[in-house]
Amino acid sequence: MRQLREAARAYSWPASRQRNRGSSCCIRTGSLMPGVAWLLVLLLLALLGAALLCWRHAPARNKIPRAQKRRVVALQQMEALAQRLRQLEPSLDPRAVLELPLERLAQKLQDEELSLEGVLCSYLEEALKVHKEVNCLTDFLGECEEQLQALKKLKKAERGLLYGVPVSLKDVYDCKGHDSTCGLAQFLEKPAAKDGVIVKVLKAQGAIPFVKTNIPQTLLSFQCSNPIYGQTLNPLNLKKTPGGSSGGEGAMLAQRGSILGMGTDTAGSIRIPATFCGICGFRTTGYRLSSSGISSAIKGQKTVTTVAGPMARDVESLVLCMRALLSEDMHRLDPTVPFMPFREEVYSNNQPLRIGYCESDGFTQPTPSMARAMRLTSRLLQEAGHQVIPFSIPRIEYAVQYLFLGGVFADGGTTLLEKLEGDIVDPCIKKMTDMLRLPDALKGFLACILKYIDPRASQKLEKFRGVGTPKKLWEKHTAVQEYQQEFIAQWRSLDLDVLLTPALAPAFHTGYSITALDASSYLSLYNVLNFPAGVVPVTTVTLQDEEELAFYKGYYGDSSDRCLREAVHGSVGLPVAVQCVALPWEEELCLRFMKEVETLARNHRGPE
Repeated sequence: MRQLREAARAYSWPASRQRNRGSSCCIRTGSLMPGVAWLLVLLLLALLGAALLCWRHAPARNKIPRAQKRRVVALQQMEALAQRLRQLEPSLDPRAVLELPLERLAQKLQDEELSLEGVLCSYLEEALKVHKEVNCLTDFLGECEEQLQALKKLKKAERGLLYGVPVSLKDVYDCKGHDSTCGLAQFLEKPAAKDGVIVKVLKAQGAIPFVKTNIPQTLLSFQCSNPIYGQTLNPLNLKKTPGGSSGGEGAMLAQRGSILGMGTDTAGSIRIPATFCGICGFRTTGYRLSSSGISSAIKGQKTVTTVAGPMARDVESLVLCMRALLSEDMHRLDPTVPFMPFREEVYSNNQPLRIGYCESDGFTQPTPSMARAMRLTSRLLQEAGHQVIPFSIPRIEYAVQYLFLGGVFADGGTTLLEKLEGDIVDPCIKKMTDMLRLPDALKGFLACILKYIDPRASQKLEKFRGVGTPKKLWEKHTAVQEYQQEFIAQWRSLDLDVLLTPALAPAFHTGYSITALDASSYLSLYNVLNFPAGVVPVTTVTLQDEEELAFYKGYYGDSSDRCLREAVHGSVGLPVAVQCVALPWEEELCLRFMKEVETLARNHRGPE
């Protein structure tokens, strides 16, 4: 009752005027009744607002069952096409097609030693098998049949570099008439009005996009799960994740359900799935490939560069894809992309390289298998005549926490949370969204408490508050530019050509997504710097690696370090990669370095 009186006084301006006339009786009744009325009105408005919000976003969640039914129908159509193509070539042996590397497959298609129908049939059948095992497909691009017929009419001189090559696409790539969901219900039933630029270029080069692959909800997770299409598993170990956010691509390519795929990368989203699944993945310099027609849950975020890039089973396949993409078509379709054709002279150069060597970034202690992969690769490179020079990452904690994390969540997660309104939140991002939803004051309070207990968790909460003002956002953009110049200056002081660093490995158990925010430091750094970077598998986890993991402590000994150890245990036999990095716009040099590492690792024999 006392609270009601206080509230009444707050809303009783007419009664205050009566107080001046000396009517104490009127003060009590006149102040109480309007106050109660105001409270009731405010309560009613709040209830109506909540009801309106639920009504507004209820359809988003209701779209999910319809999307799941559409996928079932699409995969049935995919199976039907495979059967029709199989009838055209009943004696087709898919293994003879699936075992070919991309370069040889493309040549055989050009020379008509293989039919377009036989190749597409082989990959349709295999993709369906892989999907049944690990749940990696979100859609079938039925127009691929019509495209195949159009390609058959081309003269030989008109055929592109990827003539007849089936290509898989991460869910986010716009294809006319299909959703690009980012795993979000709000993005369902909004089919693309046209193909994105990269999809158009691939088709102009003769490629046949035939499926879209799964992603984590919002793309900001290194698991691969969403409420629409479910969880994708790692085909190399079904207890593990294929990584994210290009996890469906990683799983599909690892099991030969596709021969070439396209992913995107904000914090390692190409390179982590490639590492976890034992394939190659390449993030380009921002703006060397078009981003037009690629969906995102956080469009407008500019501090950290999101890029497109290819994924494949070997480096030569990445190279062929980049040759095709860096054609005149890319610049013609998107004039904001500079016309920079693939520089063959740089890629084919065989002069010894000066290679920076960074076994640890000082933020995430490498797992035993990561450290061993680095030492092995360094030794092989030195034996091959290359110079290996120690390199230290400058101000890594500042780069990861302030620039990367503070950049991705510069708006305090507002944009991300808006996309989740009315949706089911997937477990792979729930911890992150729960923290983002905390009031800023509570985030700050918890950050203060954790400052001396778990400093990295404290910094994470602080960055989840956002930058606050446009001025501070501009200051962050300036800080990124200054850090990039500092890094380049250190690079050039050592006269380096390229840099060798660990890649996060081995694959995580499912359910350890939040760990990746810290453990991705080896990969997210190069999104902040906007350097081209690629990963190449060089070894697998040994029993000795697993035994040494029991003594892993990390550099901070905090919850993130403990979670990382738990996430990667039980990984004997799983692939371990290294990361190759070059300066901006030096994609060809980076790919040349990746090819050298791949060749040496494949030729390596005997004890490591």
